[in-house]
Amino acid sequence: MEHLQRRLAVARGDEPADLVVRGGHVLSVFTKEWLEVDIAVVDGVVAGLGSYEGRDALDASGRFVVPGFIDAHMHLESVKLMVDEFARLVLPLGTTAVVADPHEIANVLGVDGVHWLLDASSGLQLDVFFMAPSCVPASTFESPRRALTSGDLESLMRRRRVLGLAEMMNFPGVIAGSAHELEKLGLDNAGHVDGHAPGVLGRDLQAYAAAGISSDHEALTVEEGRERLRAGMWLLIREASMARNLRALLPLVEEYGPDRIAFCTDDRDPEDIADTGHINGMVREAVACGVAPADAVLMASFHPALWHGLRRHGAIAPGYFADLLVLPDLESFEPETVLKRGRPIEDVPKVEIPDWVRQSVRIGRLDPADFAISWSGGEARAIGLIEDQVVTESIVCKPLVEGGHAVASAQHGLAKIAVVERHLATGRVGLGLVSGSGLQRGTLASSVAHDAHNLVVVGMNDRDMAFAVERLAELGGGIVVVDGLSVLAECPLPIAGLLSDAPLADVIVQSRTCNDAARGLGWTGATPFLTLAFLALSVIPHLKITDRGLVDVDRFEIVPLAVSDTVLGTE
Repeated sequence: MEHLQRRLAVARGDEPADLVVRGGHVLSVFTKEWLEVDIAVVDGVVAGLGSYEGRDALDASGRFVVPGFIDAHMHLESVKLMVDEFARLVLPLGTTAVVADPHEIANVLGVDGVHWLLDASSGLQLDVFFMAPSCVPASTFESPRRALTSGDLESLMRRRRVLGLAEMMNFPGVIAGSAHELEKLGLDNAGHVDGHAPGVLGRDLQAYAAAGISSDHEALTVEEGRERLRAGMWLLIREASMARNLRALLPLVEEYGPDRIAFCTDDRDPEDIADTGHINGMVREAVACGVAPADAVLMASFHPALWHGLRRHGAIAPGYFADLLVLPDLESFEPETVLKRGRPIEDVPKVEIPDWVRQSVRIGRLDPADFAISWSGGEARAIGLIEDQVVTESIVCKPLVEGGHAVASAQHGLAKIAVVERHLATGRVGLGLVSGSGLQRGTLASSVAHDAHNLVVVGMNDRDMAFAVERLAELGGGIVVVDGLSVLAECPLPIAGLLSDAPLADVIVQSRTCNDAARGLGWTGATPFLTLAFLALSVIPHLKITDRGLVDVDRFEIVPLAVSDTVLGTE
């Protein structure tokens, strides 16, 4: 009450504000006007717009003042950084809030890991909101440490800063009316649900939306985006490090305007953010493509807040949090000043990391023979990479055969892929082939493999593949590049095998070095290790692989490597 009384007194002009931002062109997200007004801030909240006096003043003359940017959907774990280092990276770029789906750490550390990440992010200037992971595992074909129960989800959704249910990834189950999936949608506090429906159109999309799922970040084409908007869903346009969908979907902004469209990053490499920006980079590119600056800013600030019900975020108006960006122009979108609750960015406090979140890689002893594929001839299924997309093709090929085994062949454009179960040391290994990686030699391996985060390894020979997996176990998780039984580059991720405990600058160098080393072995196309991560995700079309084998996502079945064999079923 005392704060409110003071805010009203400042709004009336009876008391001075804590801070007045004056002289700037201030965006009203409600009318899309640039207003020549002062911004009066008290107790971290905007008290009023107009002509005001304050104890302190910030001269924004000739600048443009916009609300702080909000990432509508992202995964903290994909950035490889602990939350404090992530805040240190994105706050200066104008991102003042994110909505995170922590299903990565949930697959590795269970609900306790999510509660820990919630606690770890509570003292930051960056507002970190969460959605409760709805699909752990993402499907019955994946092997997490432990599945989340309805009780786990209810406990999470009682937490402050948890907004609802995260992306419902088992879209075939939802569309078919699976009792297991519908039970989650019926939980208390599950009225707000994010979607995940790659390639879903027509009646299937109508069924998915009818379940109460009202957003999707997986649209790749104008047709997919248009159907989602017509079905009343929010279109979250994604610009990730490998799934770059912004340019393909921007025509919808010209066609319909920015309503019910918001920006998100989903999965980003840290060096990608350092090089090209975060949400501000999406705004910059949208404007460069012809979108009006006001519309681009709306999709980066007010619209994410609207979708997620963040009623005091995303606008510069009385009663809203004073999360303000002072921009020198409407082209670069590189903030000159970032104010969080009316205060400049402060040094980010270091987050304590308990021992129990480390050493999560548990595997039995492996040798090169575990990666051998017995083969007598004939056609095989292979995962076909599609540049800059998380979807893959299911292609048919004739692998090279040597000594009764299918082997990788750079000449034929085929590498081997394996997923090794790493939570319970079962010794289970799924084997397959991948086409289009460009690898000429060596091996790439990672403990970041959506969504169960078993170990994924792509290589040209069995010895290097076994060596790389052993190195991941020694590190407690991470990404490694191996050639000739020698480690060329590595980025340790000892926190759940997903996150680094190193400073921001070190992680960027390590991650960049690993990607460069992968390209030195011949890798072509999108960012190597995020590509690897999505090859293990059994709910994105068309052919993927888990520790249980190849998954035909369209049929939602485990299928054999040999094309002529019968379907194996779902176990």
